[in-house]
Amino acid sequence: MNTLSRPASRRRPARRLLALVAALSFSAACMPAWSLDLQQAYEAALAEDASIRATRAATDARRERVPQARAQLLPNLSASVSRNRNNLESTTPNFQGNPVTTNIRYGSGSDALTLRQPIFRMVQVADYRQAQAQVDDANAILERELQNVAVRVSGAYFEALLTAEQLALVQAQKTAYTTQLDAARKRLAAGAGTRTDIDEARAALDLNVAQELEARQNVDFTRRQLQTLINRPIDHLAVLDAQKMQLVAPTPNRVEDWIERAEATSPEIQSLKAQLEAARYEVEKAQAGHFPTLDVVAQWSRNDSDTVTSVNNRYTNKSIGLQLNVPIFAGGYVNSQVRQALAEQERVGQALEALRRDLGVRLHREFRGVTEGVLKVRALEQAVRSTEQVVLSNRRSFEAGSRTLVDTLNAEQQKVSAQRDLAQARFVYLISRVRLQALAGGPKTEVIDQVNGWLKP
Repeated sequence: MNTLSRPASRRRPARRLLALVAALSFSAACMPAWSLDLQQAYEAALAEDASIRATRAATDARRERVPQARAQLLPNLSASVSRNRNNLESTTPNFQGNPVTTNIRYGSGSDALTLRQPIFRMVQVADYRQAQAQVDDANAILERELQNVAVRVSGAYFEALLTAEQLALVQAQKTAYTTQLDAARKRLAAGAGTRTDIDEARAALDLNVAQELEARQNVDFTRRQLQTLINRPIDHLAVLDAQKMQLVAPTPNRVEDWIERAEATSPEIQSLKAQLEAARYEVEKAQAGHFPTLDVVAQWSRNDSDTVTSVNNRYTNKSIGLQLNVPIFAGGYVNSQVRQALAEQERVGQALEALRRDLGVRLHREFRGVTEGVLKVRALEQAVRSTEQVVLSNRRSFEAGSRTLVDTLNAEQQKVSAQRDLAQARFVYLISRVRLQALAGGPKTEVIDQVNGWLKP
């Protein structure tokens, strides 16, 4: 049946549905896109990043080492209960020498309550102290990963901004090349230009199209990289406001002060220091194999018909005393454990020293990235202003006939290169600030809040 011939009562629901869909579509189009800034990305990564979740779980698991080790030093109370049904068959000779077999069925059982309190156990004492050092190591590893989250999120965020800015530069360059191509065609039509000008403008435009495709791919990849960290889709990113951005040297302004701060607060250093402390207690645990152990043991026990000679008899026993175990000879096992623990302690100690040296190099690199980044950004800002003036001068000279189209294209390319280098220098400066703070173990959100204040929707 034709739609026009349907009753009006049937057409009304369809019209209402179409009106509702149109209203929703219009409201969705009018809604502002959600803009993500650096602070929001960092907070989302703290809650959603899989690696930081795994580290938190590993830290919680490692923290249980302390109550487990402490339990070995506390009293241990145990109870045991047993009930048995016995069938005793015995064969004995009678007075005539003939064997006589008898069967006895009876029940037996035992109850025991034992309390053991360690008095002297060097292994358990060293294990408890080692557990505390291992928890310190786990906490330092968690702090290191939290610092790394700030670095990874900032790096992914700035890289996404950089690729977006590079795409904008390529598109602006495409507009300029298109304008120059149209101008070359008009000049040729007017008899003032040459075919070579058109070919050169066309070649520059074709190359720009390929660069635009690559730039779009980079934008998509960096967006997805950031989405992986925060586990949510991204509509728009808050961009860097060059007017708000402050080019300041790091505080303190000496790399030696940053290295000294890292020695005291760097989570990487704290982690290896805790591992070295745990390795020392491992040596004590191995050496404790040469020492005796002493426990207080108190026991209450009751036995019913526990042997064939005490059927239907009950015995109750209460005892308290000391139990001493003295190791005499273990075939060299304890000595081997001591040598192994000493070798592991030496390995961790050398790893700590290597980390100190490597951390100094990394701090020096990021410190120079900030200090020299200030000078580089200012120099490139001046370079951009100069190249913009060169582009303007070449365009006017080309219109006057004193410059060729190639000169204009080269000037345009030089300007875009300077703008691209400036954008990259700014983001290198920003990420160097974040990395410097993370390596030194400073407040995680301080630099994030500062950089976030330089962004705009």
